[in-house]
Amino acid sequence: MNWTHSRKLVTGLFVATAISTAAFALPVEAATLRMAWAQDATGLDPHKQTAFSSLRLLELIYEPLVRLDTQLNVVPAIAASWEFAPDAKTLTFKLDPKAKFSNGAQVTPADVKASFERLLDEATAAAARSNFLSIESIDTPDAETVVFHLSTADVPILASMATINAAVLPASEITADTIATKAVGSGPFKLDSWEPNAKEVLSANADWAGGKLAIDGIEVTVLPDETAILASLRAGQTDFALINDPLVATLVPNEPNLQLNRISGLAYNVLQLNPSRTPMDNLKVRQAMSCAIDRQEIVDSALAGEGKVTGPLTAPAFAEDPDTLFCYKQDVAKAKQLMEEAGMSGGFTAKVIAANGEPPVAASEAQVLQAQLAEIGVKLDIQMMELSVYVDTWLKGDFDMAVAQNGGRPDPYPMYNRYFTKDGNLLQVSNFVDDTLDSLMRQGQAETDPAKRVEIFHQFEQHLTEQSPWLWLSTSYTYTAQLKTVTGFEPSPTGTLFGLTKVSIQ
Repeated sequence: MNWTHSRKLVTGLFVATAISTAAFALPVEAATLRMAWAQDATGLDPHKQTAFSSLRLLELIYEPLVRLDTQLNVVPAIAASWEFAPDAKTLTFKLDPKAKFSNGAQVTPADVKASFERLLDEATAAAARSNFLSIESIDTPDAETVVFHLSTADVPILASMATINAAVLPASEITADTIATKAVGSGPFKLDSWEPNAKEVLSANADWAGGKLAIDGIEVTVLPDETAILASLRAGQTDFALINDPLVATLVPNEPNLQLNRISGLAYNVLQLNPSRTPMDNLKVRQAMSCAIDRQEIVDSALAGEGKVTGPLTAPAFAEDPDTLFCYKQDVAKAKQLMEEAGMSGGFTAKVIAANGEPPVAASEAQVLQAQLAEIGVKLDIQMMELSVYVDTWLKGDFDMAVAQNGGRPDPYPMYNRYFTKDGNLLQVSNFVDDTLDSLMRQGQAETDPAKRVEIFHQFEQHLTEQSPWLWLSTSYTYTAQLKTVTGFEPSPTGTLFGLTKVSIQ
């Protein structure tokens, strides 16, 4: 089968239809969008950042080769087109000749090659490194072409590339080692200034290949209290805001001058166990905890009903009924039996970490889990942390348990490969190696038949929930709110704010 950029696989991962980059109509006077959010970026290096708050900022400044549209199809970004060889082991990109960095320099194949070499360098500690280990070599035969030679058929590599963790950076800035301190991207906006935990100022990038914007920039104010964000919107002091707290979001429709954008997300809420620590290294203890949890009560209590119970696979093309998964219906009697079989009928105490602010429901989730697990003698000591401290602790895997919200992807491989394969670069976070999971992941990576891929990943999900290294809880909604004078924003299941490129202010 010869795949070109006009073919579709499963969720449209191979779709690259022509997309108009005609300039958006400018109003008589372009305006600056006043935006607010509660959590600020924790760093500027797009290859290293894992916090949602960082990625939301950086995706406005940088671009990957391809991106996901609001329907989760892969569409052009820096690359104008792409083509897989018949054996899916060679992937060729043609770059958009109009693509330029914010310093005015052309985006070249050399920049793409340098960016992926940086991603693959273990010293970089790139967040998505494991998703690109199939890359054996990169050729740049001419001024517009980049050829990736792969060690195996790698169906999901396009979805892996459609993220800001795979941003294309200027080779000159990589050489100068300025990526963490100087944001030079080819995205729709330029970062003019950043006062951490206070304010960002962005201006429209006149060289952006996507066309002219209808706003001349964005001023972001960091307001840690989301009720203060809502008050600022009510007063007309903020035009557009990211809302994380479902309780605050439910108040927005009551305001006549405001509009709420609400969409189901791919991100998932999860209680991550650390199977390298006693007694979480005991399968029956982990399974007992899974059986003791009432996931729907967590949704109803901690998320104010704004979410749904989920298994590990959250993308529509792969998701299955959670009731088919191991112990997804609360069974306290079975949980107590498993604890007894594990020799833990007396229970144990463990520390669970959670971040302040993102998600804002983390503390509530931890408290509901604390009450539910107490029924089988598991006593949770909740430790709330500032986001940057939490992220550092999480990345080191330095916890007994962690209440987390992790990003979802339209394909399971880039979503879980880095956690649950032997070469996963975030294996220190999951602390869980399993031959069956590793094998199924590799099968799903190389399989080219869409139906067979779904079957493989359903086996992966069934086995993962039986092993219970993590206890998946729910998906939730992503929210933004805006004055009704702001039009054109397109929300996405990934939670991206890239839809701001289509915004205008009346």
